[in-house]
Amino acid sequence: MVQTYSSNEIQKIKIKDFELLESNSGKKKFIKDYFSNKATVIMFICNHCPYVKHINTELVRLANDYIQKGVSFLAINSNDIEKYPEDSPEIMKEISHKLRYSFPYFFDETQEVAKYYGAKCTPEFFIFNATGDLCYHGQLDDSRPNNKIPVTGSDVRNVLEKLLSKREIKKTTKPSCGCNIKWKK
Repeated sequence: MVQTYSSNEIQKIKIKDFELLESNSGKKKFIKDYFSNKATVIMFICNHCPYVKHINTELVRLANDYIQKGVSFLAINSNDIEKYPEDSPEIMKEISHKLRYSFPYFFDETQEVAKYYGAKCTPEFFIFNATGDLCYHGQLDDSRPNNKIPVTGSDVRNVLEKLLSKREIKKTTKPSCGCNIKWKK
């Protein structure tokens, strides 16, 4: 595990469609089919990262709270599974069922999605508004394994509340900290 921080630059990217393997169905699907006309949260996660394991319960709670309000959540694993077989789509499916993910969990085999969004670590969050503009990039909250700060999802929740109430939102970033994405050579 290499502790890595996401970028603190405000990126000028739009939400973009890709066709990826959705681990629960075992079929390739277009991620745009999961975009919302209110807000879309794209999360880069994986199976083995202790930072992701630390927040998994809150990820499920957060998604369950906001999916019913029209927000969509998509999880993407971009790790090299030859070097990290525990991040394979088969194990992604097991984890998704075990933890009761209410969102699709996609596998980015070519790593082109992570490269497009500039993802650097797991977990890392990208929140897009109804028109597909990036509003937030970064962490779930200030909690980390062993820092004794409760996992609340406060940073993501605050952005989603502003988007849902149609308040003006300034593009923000709050760097995430986690395991580096396991890039292919």
